Amino acid sequence: MKRAGKNKSGLFVLWSLSFVIFSLTSSSFSSLPGDRARENILASWGQRQEFESFLASKRAAIVQEYMEFLAIPNVAADRENMRRNALFIQAMLERRGVRASLIEQEGCPPLVCGELVVPGASKTLLLYAHYDGQPVNPSEWTSPPWKPVLRDGLLEEGGKEIPVSVLEKSSGEEFRLYARSASDDKAPIMAVAAALDFLRSRSLELSINVKFLFEGEEEAGSPHLLGLLEKNKSLLSGHGILLCDGPVHQTRRPQIVFGARGMLDLEMTVYGPKRALHSGHYGNWAPNPAALLANLLATMRDSRGKILIENFYGDVVPLTAEERQAIAEAPQIDALLLQEFELAWSEDQKYRLEQRIMLPAMNIRGLESGHVEEKAANAIPTEAKASVDFRLVPHQTPQKVRELVEKHFLKQGFHIVDSTPDRETRLKHPRLVKLEWGEGYPPARTPMSAPFAKAVVHSLEKVAGPSLIKMPSLGGSIPMRGIMDVLEIDAILLPIVNHDNNQHGPNENLRLQNLWEGIALFSSLFAGLGKHWL
Repeated sequence: MKRAGKNKSGLFVLWSLSFVIFSLTSSSFSSLPGDRARENILASWGQRQEFESFLASKRAAIVQEYMEFLAIPNVAADRENMRRNALFIQAMLERRGVRASLIEQEGCPPLVCGELVVPGASKTLLLYAHYDGQPVNPSEWTSPPWKPVLRDGLLEEGGKEIPVSVLEKSSGEEFRLYARSASDDKAPIMAVAAALDFLRSRSLELSINVKFLFEGEEEAGSPHLLGLLEKNKSLLSGHGILLCDGPVHQTRRPQIVFGARGMLDLEMTVYGPKRALHSGHYGNWAPNPAALLANLLATMRDSRGKILIENFYGDVVPLTAEERQAIAEAPQIDALLLQEFELAWSEDQKYRLEQRIMLPAMNIRGLESGHVEEKAANAIPTEAKASVDFRLVPHQTPQKVRELVEKHFLKQGFHIVDSTPDRETRLKHPRLVKLEWGEGYPPARTPMSAPFAKAVVHSLEKVAGPSLIKMPSLGGSIPMRGIMDVLEIDAILLPIVNHDNNQHGPNENLRLQNLWEGIALFSSLFAGLGKHWL
């Protein structure tokens, strides 16, 4: 999942920042309910015995096929290998009886599409995941990023490399598979393929038509995705879409998520003297851009995270009673998160994390001016920069937020420019700020009462029972609204991978129990969704 950059619109953007909480080690949550998997989410599933029998005979083969998939480098800019990935997925689908094809366009990796048509099915489910991954620095990895390695536990806890054949006799619940994209985001693709294998092995019929949509440039910002969807609407038509990316809850309990915050990023530059000036000779006389920027930022948010920009919350829609209830039922983890992060406080201690991420947010993600420590100079710097991202909730829009922010800057006495100011501009305006806005995208949320949402919950509860966590929105940002608008359907997020997966970083990994449970979840959806989706 992608960190947002300027003018990018990645499908799953900035999860690594908003979901820093998912870098926690699983041992931090040993006291929370639901984290020891095998009193596990499969306990109430009617197909449990058949599924475990299937796994016992297929675990090694599943992981072996997955390792072959993971061995193909998958940085979006590497077009040759990205095409190899696309062809590998197409072949995976076709071996499972899926009619698969590639949608190709100059300048981007193929979009892999597939379709399973079920006689008599009245609903069509679209299923999205991405097969590209973040760039790597191999020197930071314990093993090469595209040479998958199976270990008998977490690397940090001394996990040793083991052969895949061990899985012929062991369920490997706590085994970890290390490789780039082992979690983000090839895991759902493998889980879906194995789910089809399970259903076929037990002669279980799908209850819905399924269309598969696997993208190859999410980590590069998905610049072509919405355009490709628009051009191929008839091919990709359906009644609801599952976006399959990201980690499960920190307690290891599965979760279903009905929305995501929108986002808008901003690069700000405030100007001081043309050249750096001696702070003794000119301090308290020449305006200091670092001080100007700090003061400006302080007018935008307070110490509790409340955004101070006038009318910023004006378009925010309150949560429904059903959404508030879902949050209340989720496990409370704030105290353990504070311990894990070595924090004595959270910004607004009256509210738990899940409540806070339902609100808009302003994050100062970077500051730059002059130098510090041994490089510090007794000088007034020439400019100061800040990088900011805003998180938006229904019904805020990027355009309206931009207007509010710029109006606020004008009230603070700043003159706004969109390029480096020339001499005339610098001499004319005492306070200058250059603003470089990202494209951004609005938030989205499918009502929990929608027929599609209720049907998905019912199907997943067949496997997960009461351990299923239902969250109204992610704290992170994805252009979910764009997908919903282009395809004219509701969207829901279904993550399956472990929260401590090192996604985007060195030694990315997948806990095998998450893969097994993901296979079970997809199996239940494919077999049962049509019975509840009316």
